[in-house]
Amino acid sequence: MTQRMNGLRCLVTAAGQGIGRATAQMFAREGATVVATDRDAALVADLGGFGLDVLDDAAVARVVADHGPFDVLFNCAGFVHQNTALTATDAEWDFAFALNVRAMWKCMAAVLPGMIERGRGSIVNMASAASSVKGAPNRFLYGTTKAAVVGMTKAVAADVVARGIRVNCLCPGTVDTPSLGERIAANATASGGLEAARAAFVARQAMGRLATAEEIAALATYLAADESAFVTGQAIVIDGGWTL
Repeated sequence: MTQRMNGLRCLVTAAGQGIGRATAQMFAREGATVVATDRDAALVADLGGFGLDVLDDAAVARVVADHGPFDVLFNCAGFVHQNTALTATDAEWDFAFALNVRAMWKCMAAVLPGMIERGRGSIVNMASAASSVKGAPNRFLYGTTKAAVVGMTKAVAADVVARGIRVNCLCPGTVDTPSLGERIAANATASGGLEAARAAFVARQAMGRLATAEEIAALATYLAADESAFVTGQAIVIDGGWTL
């Protein structure tokens, strides 16, 4: 069986669990050499990865200098705040933009020179259906920052479209990941228990179920591989019908 990513060198952030981990594993199965990173090094040790805090610009630059150049960047690191315009704090605002937006910019800026030099590359950013695509209750900062990711993706794609580099972003609906588990636990008391809290997340999906991390990884792999060579600047929604 032909492997779609033979010879490609890929950097994956937040590869320790959930979508990041599933994508790093799928990239590897498709023949790529994967540099798996996570803020918690222990979570990527079995993937041959190492610790990386994407908020540390110098650390990001070192990873690219020591392990690049890269053909693919999967910008997956992020955080989901549960708040509104009335409850969000200045500290939450600063952190959300630092991790969900600025860190993605810095990772792109680190890998792009190598991609430009070789005239090829694919960047896949993690956005969300809760963004400029759709408003979601109690997701003020998350939706705001993920809308910024959509705009940033399109802007960078326009700048490098003639250089052989593609930049796209994923806009998932609700995905069954450890991160979701944390949000379910946080909402359990107000929702009447863990089962009720989980059911509330499932209920907003038109298909009546949550996505798996592997389903999102499959789309990320398509965008990373050459089979999507004519796709760039797109915010691709994969949400089980949430935005219908």
